[in-house]
Amino acid sequence: MNFLFVYTLATLFSVVFAQRAAIGFPNDGTSVTAGSKLLVEIDRGNSLSASQEVAIVIGLQSCPSSACAAPSDIMGSILYNGPFAPKLQANATFKPPHQNFTVTIPSTIAKGKAQLGVVHVSLIGAGQAPFLETFNITLNVV
Repeated sequence: MNFLFVYTLATLFSVVFAQRAAIGFPNDGTSVTAGSKLLVEIDRGNSLSASQEVAIVIGLQSCPSSACAAPSDIMGSILYNGPFAPKLQANATFKPPHQNFTVTIPSTIAKGKAQLGVVHVSLIGAGQAPFLETFNITLNVV
């Protein structure tokens, strides 16, 4: 009985972990210029389990002199809000399924530390259970 519980828990964990997304580009600590365009690559783990992507929200929070709030609390300026349809690219041999978004850094953002935050929403499994995650990197606005 105990083995079945552990197996079920491990299977559920692996299904959810495979659905996770991440910022593939830019790298944490990248310098960006206010008012410029920025390519943001969102990667999603390859999965054999059923999943349906719903949306991605990309936000930029300025926090030059204090700690940034978690993206689950504050997104800042919304740079993109819409569909997410990651695909494997033929010319990207070692990349997971991903989608690129070109966003504009607000020209009015303060110089210094900022946080690029992402909200990822999908439906996973045979029952289409909702899955929501947030993640972020730090940028330096120059």
